[in-house]
Amino acid sequence: MRPWLSRTLAKVIFLAALLGACLSGTGASYAAQANAAQQPSGTVRSTHGAWSIICDTPAGATSEQCVMMQNVVAEDRPEMGLSVVVLRTADNKAEILRVLAPLGVLLPNGLGLNVDGKDIGRAYFVRCFQDGCYAEVILEKPLLDTLKTGTSATFIVFQTPEEGIGIPVDLKGFADGFAALP
Repeated sequence: MRPWLSRTLAKVIFLAALLGACLSGTGASYAAQANAAQQPSGTVRSTHGAWSIICDTPAGATSEQCVMMQNVVAEDRPEMGLSVVVLRTADNKAEILRVLAPLGVLLPNGLGLNVDGKDIGRAYFVRCFQDGCYAEVILEKPLLDTLKTGTSATFIVFQTPEEGIGIPVDLKGFADGFAALP
């Protein structure tokens, strides 16, 4: 991946990534802080169901970069949130699903995914920064089709080897948002 694309994505999800820091405690006030922190930099180009297309021009770039994004928080664990991002690579040869999880998740267990109750598999975390840990996969056709036709997804993070925390992600608007992604 090109360095400027990585910087763009970091910029786009920087505020959303503050989710873990803003939710260091529990309760409704922390959830309110998280909602405020989830507003990424860039311009919201369009909204498709639960998904937003957010665009920004990175420093030194000649063109705008866009991502499709949704921020979610576990219903019973307000300190556990994810930023789910779909993007096209700069060369338009691949689409990537990137998920930002808060620091403190168990890395070796990876990030599980279920769509409409069906186990899709796991993605492993590839790196961690101050804002959290990233898991990413290439969106190959079978996974992309599953996400486009599904109604709900659950991403599963682990705090211990035995304790998986399911975080629901609404797939309403995923297909339309993906079609609108420049």
